[in-house]
Amino acid sequence: MKKVLIIAYYFPPSGGPGVQRVLKFAKFLPEFGWQPAILTVQDGDYPARDESLLEEIPAGLPVHRTPILEPYSIYRSLTGKMKGAAVDVNTNYRPGTKVPFSEKVAQGIRGALFIPDARVGWLVHGLPAGERIAREWGADLIFSSSPPYTCALLGRGIARRAKRPWVFELRDPWTGFLSAPVRHGPSKALDRHLEKSCVRDASRVVVAWKGIQRDLVGKYPDLKTDHFRLIENGFDPDDLAGAEPVRFDRFTVVYTGSMYGVRNPGTYLDAVARLLKDGRIRAEEFRTVFVGRFGDEVRAMFHRPELKGTVEEVGHRPHAESVRYTLGASALLLVVDDVAGSEGIVPGKVFEYLGARRPLLAVAPEGDVADLVRKTEAGVVVDRNDMDTMANTLAAWVAEYRATGTVRFGGRDDEIDRLSRRGRTELLARTFNEVTA
Repeated sequence: MKKVLIIAYYFPPSGGPGVQRVLKFAKFLPEFGWQPAILTVQDGDYPARDESLLEEIPAGLPVHRTPILEPYSIYRSLTGKMKGAAVDVNTNYRPGTKVPFSEKVAQGIRGALFIPDARVGWLVHGLPAGERIAREWGADLIFSSSPPYTCALLGRGIARRAKRPWVFELRDPWTGFLSAPVRHGPSKALDRHLEKSCVRDASRVVVAWKGIQRDLVGKYPDLKTDHFRLIENGFDPDDLAGAEPVRFDRFTVVYTGSMYGVRNPGTYLDAVARLLKDGRIRAEEFRTVFVGRFGDEVRAMFHRPELKGTVEEVGHRPHAESVRYTLGASALLLVVDDVAGSEGIVPGKVFEYLGARRPLLAVAPEGDVADLVRKTEAGVVVDRNDMDTMANTLAAWVAEYRATGTVRFGGRDDEIDRLSRRGRTELLARTFNEVTA
């Protein structure tokens, strides 16, 4: 087999969708002629941890962990947050929200000093360790997965030192993305330079959704189209096959993942409140369960008096348990960020939603998510401001549940079956083969 060294900050015991993507690549690459090894961090300051994922690391996979200089303890001190508190869900605000002064100071420091991101301290230990591993292990290729974008600098640096080709992956856009820190002057120029040089230096740039490719083609129109490779996320049927669904005693909508700032359930909850007020549904027969990590603004929405008894916040759960909630749902809720430019965002969890084969309510703008849901016929796409359609859809599903005890899933199995992680990994292996041919 050929050998690929994968650089990834997010790897078990970290949790989250970025972990799933890299973990599944590592699982399936040997089937397509590539033996992976992982370079990751030791004791990373992860937004979420999932110790159970350690058991899913393929047997025999070499995993190299190096120290990293993490600055988030300083950030928490500046903003008065407790040690270990998640940073990401409370640093993205909706437009018009009053941001505390301490938060403004911390964000200013982040934007001015931590370029391309707060993980840049990993270069100190990661570069020499990666070069040594690449040479001694005999890597044929270096593959890095971002964010954090420091992984790109690390992948390029290791590839240059070890004289190996480098494939660079973006799971989210780099500069100008919705969650990117605000930068000015030299900091902004340096960040854009780093993105531009990495995109140009890579043998191929893999992107996880079409919107990233459109962003890069717009920025760098002189690069050939085949420089970019779209390899979307997917789901692993093995994760779903052995999971026992959570059993609910009423019609239950389930949301899994993170919510903060412009990604929030405000209008969905407005629709539920309207149905309750109008008597079209009863509190004792309806529930929405939110599984994941949520910003303070979002958590306040869960406790609106008119929704009493119909909203349950479960909090972050290991991936396997989150899958159980997904499988047991009467219907699933997907919410895409409420901001201009979000039409290209495709959250990784939508593929696992589709694999669970439960009716999907996608609160999303016209764009890539809407196209995917309609192509698979997996549910209903509704604009954030269209509460009538939202309420009518929920009322119809509740009525079906009253009559039958379930809600029928009408999705297209043939389209959904094509979205497997194994198939996505085959595309990645083909890209590696082209680069090393």
